Amino acid sequence: MKLSIITALLALFLPSVHAADKPNLIWIMADDLGYAELGCYGQKVIKTPNLDRMAREGMRFTQYYAGATVCAPSRSVLMTGQHHGHTRVRGNAGKTNPAAQALKEGDVTVAAVLKKAGYETALIGKWGLGDVGDAESGLPRKQGFGYFFGYLNQHHAHNHFPDFLWRNEERITLPNVVTRVGEGGAGYATEAKQFADDLFADDALRFVSENKERPFFLYWSMVVPHANNERATALGDGAHVPDYGPYAGEDWPNPDKGQAAMITRLDSYVGRMMEHLQKLGIAEKTLVIFTSDNGPHNESRHDLKRFNPSGPLTGTKRSLTDGGIRVPFIAWWPGRVKAGAESAHVGSFADWLPTAAELAGAPVPSNVDGISIVPELSGKPEQQKRHEFLYWEFHEGGFKQAALYQGRWKGIRSGGPDAPVVLYDLKGDIAEKDNVADAHPEIAGAIGDYLKTARTPLPEWEPRWQAQAKGAKKSGTD
Repeated sequence: MKLSIITALLALFLPSVHAADKPNLIWIMADDLGYAELGCYGQKVIKTPNLDRMAREGMRFTQYYAGATVCAPSRSVLMTGQHHGHTRVRGNAGKTNPAAQALKEGDVTVAAVLKKAGYETALIGKWGLGDVGDAESGLPRKQGFGYFFGYLNQHHAHNHFPDFLWRNEERITLPNVVTRVGEGGAGYATEAKQFADDLFADDALRFVSENKERPFFLYWSMVVPHANNERATALGDGAHVPDYGPYAGEDWPNPDKGQAAMITRLDSYVGRMMEHLQKLGIAEKTLVIFTSDNGPHNESRHDLKRFNPSGPLTGTKRSLTDGGIRVPFIAWWPGRVKAGAESAHVGSFADWLPTAAELAGAPVPSNVDGISIVPELSGKPEQQKRHEFLYWEFHEGGFKQAALYQGRWKGIRSGGPDAPVVLYDLKGDIAEKDNVADAHPEIAGAIGDYLKTARTPLPEWEPRWQAQAKGAKKSGTD
């Protein structure tokens, strides 16, 4: 009898002790921020003092990769822990086929894994993996998030001053007035009163305050510095921001002022969060990651030469060269991640799910491609597993594939499974200028073989050459 009472008491007590040992997890993600648009990654013009401080107090990764070179698939990789050839959403589907850009029932997200492990889970900001209507299987609260505030649809997120946002499944009206103008009805806010990312920053701090006594996972998915594409079309300036901040007096075109102001404003949000965690006394039990969903955009009509957003890398958003996929990645965890550390570990967004699961003491789904980076974060690089391959694809303007082999060799293939692989040696050619496939045929061959088997087929994301091959087989022609 006494033994059963003791067992019952332990059953009540032990889970709370276990929960207390679980770290809080915050993933902060910018939208279309380039590898070199932060001072700690070489930016010379735009001011980012808080993120530079975050890097000084944490670990700065120099070769970390987004899940894709555009928005939706990169976020799908992040959520599922599966690389670009396995995850549900492989591209930006556009407005014509929203169901192809939605997670489905049966997909397992990092939020679902953490929620099952006892975490409070929230998504604040931009989602892009499910919407009301034809894509509701991907709504955030059907994919493991207990709370959501922001944009469901990525096209809606083009406007930083929207007339509504979503809180869970409720449409929340904002005081901004959106007017449709220009050819095709390009949209922009004529009465801009509330900047969405300001609201997201306030809500992120509120969520942290309300959950400081229990383990939580916050996915803070900013929209800055993404362009308002419709406004750029209508007015020639897609960098729509409340004010130009420290750049108001610069003798620059407005799109340049706006781009810089958005990044500095983003930086201030991160500073507010770091200070908030310290004020609440929970910084030492909170891992904060800062990164970007892909490479820098050039859609605000701003001058890329002024800011050099890709730094030494070649390409921007929509490129499979590193400028489109290598992103800033900073880990901050006072007392746990060594201050001032720099890591050359080669990682990808797919690593977040197994990393978060290990920290939470949760099982990892068997179909993930990611590798936990807890050893690297803990200062134990000798225990850190490495990727043999990383994989990306791109469906716009003809199907393309890319793979990184052993963290050094980058292969890109366009046009079909038998097309030649263009090979770059990143060890001595970070800008990917020299094709060395002829000098290293065995490496190019290994990457080429991998690209043929790297992806699983999905009807919604069938490469054009596969469809053509099926048509030829059905008609009896080559």
